[in-house]
Amino acid sequence: MKRRLPIGIQDFVKIREEAYVYVDKTAQIHTLITGSGGVFFLSRPRRFGKSLLCSTVKALFEGRRELFSGLAIDGLDWEWKKYPVIHIDLNPGNYELGLDELTVTIKRPLEQCAGRYNVPFAGETPSDYFARLILNLYEKYGEKAVVIIDEYDKPLLTTIDTPETHAKIRSALKGFYAVLKSYDQYLKFVLLTGVTKFSQVSVFSDLNNLTDISLNPNFYDICGITQEELESGFRPEIAETVQEKNIDRNEYLARIKQFYNGYRFSKKEETVYNPFGLLNHFFNHGDFQTYWFSTGTPTFLIKLIERQKIDILGLEKSAFTLASMQKFNVDNMDALAVLYQSGYLTIVDYNGEFNEYTLDYPNEEVRSAFANALLEHYIHASAMDVNALAITLPKALSKGDIETAMNALPPFFASIPYDIQIADEKYYQTVIHLIFRMLGLYCRSEARIAAGRIDTLVETKKHVYCFEFKLNGSAEEALKQIDSKEYLLPWEGSGKRLFKVGVSFDFEKRNIGGWKAVSPPPP
Repeated sequence: MKRRLPIGIQDFVKIREEAYVYVDKTAQIHTLITGSGGVFFLSRPRRFGKSLLCSTVKALFEGRRELFSGLAIDGLDWEWKKYPVIHIDLNPGNYELGLDELTVTIKRPLEQCAGRYNVPFAGETPSDYFARLILNLYEKYGEKAVVIIDEYDKPLLTTIDTPETHAKIRSALKGFYAVLKSYDQYLKFVLLTGVTKFSQVSVFSDLNNLTDISLNPNFYDICGITQEELESGFRPEIAETVQEKNIDRNEYLARIKQFYNGYRFSKKEETVYNPFGLLNHFFNHGDFQTYWFSTGTPTFLIKLIERQKIDILGLEKSAFTLASMQKFNVDNMDALAVLYQSGYLTIVDYNGEFNEYTLDYPNEEVRSAFANALLEHYIHASAMDVNALAITLPKALSKGDIETAMNALPPFFASIPYDIQIADEKYYQTVIHLIFRMLGLYCRSEARIAAGRIDTLVETKKHVYCFEFKLNGSAEEALKQIDSKEYLLPWEGSGKRLFKVGVSFDFEKRNIGGWKAVSPPPP
């Protein structure tokens, strides 16, 4: 009998009462709620389990011990005392409608909370509702309240492109979150979650006791699924997929890791899986698809990249400081900070000497899907044109058939509107790079080696392709540069067949002008 996978279910009570699979995070939560400090903030990308974390914390402080039977916290030192809990989820609101929508979205859960605990509910603004509810709960029960605010930044993210509405909402939220400081003496525990850390919101500038655990090594896995949790918690699903597809278990696990793992949230090297992608993967009989990416279109991010003239090829292996990663100022946004906080880039290395992080795409799902989104935005590629490449290119390159691969490209370039093409060699290099990335090929552009930088390098299991591009030059000139710089020297002796590929672009024709490939015999 198949187990029930909680796809899209973020209610801890429902998961436990209806016997859905639950990856036990209660040991990490116990560390959080029993440690020093009482106001915490956690930033994680969307669809990463933040809402489930909030729901679990709520059930804990409500003293619902029966739901935690058999889980880690059931055997730990916890008082199981009941506290009044105020739980606000800001995800549902349509904030583009303006300030009234924000008021309604905040008022509804506060009013429901007052009804549940049978205390008076009154006020004129969200701040009034919030402050009076906290005070009324304390006066009636003699216990400090627990406040959980999920997706605290959703109203701000939704209205970024409408400055006037955004400013009004930001001002209202500033006063609303300021209540947490004013009424701190009546609060037992506070948890806020979100995607971004807005530097202009009072929750970060005014709360002296706020602890940001987003990059704390102790909580890197409080959301997401570790490798150990995958192999122990999803053993039946793994066994079923291996049997159904008749594949080697170790190869299958390596493929899952390559496609859905890679998210790193601290200086520690440990990474986690995106739970939404992983659950959908098992639900769909082990099919590798872009589940997480397809739940949201990164239109805003792509516009930001375009507006700031971010080098697409430079996104990989980007260097970043801790201060830059944690700030989000809507009046002066850094595209890399937004891409990191949103989950499109993640930490891949840390330099303790300079307190510097290196960012890159977390996995194959994000790398290929984001490349596809960039292609659609920059060159208006149709699904038919992309599909034609998907059928031809990967197979040809995996077989060493460079002629078929290169002949597939001119029809694609011919489909790009002439007026959006740019007379720049890097433009064409970027398009080629995005094509390869979108198709899931292992591709690096501006690849650094001792002799210089390779325009684009593609590796398959049996082949290495070194591409050099020239705008209004010749393929022969490109090949001469590969030879003179000995770009393929690091791969000699690798056992793979090596290809030197010179490509010229003709801007007048808005297409590939010519190409030439050489595959030198092995030494």
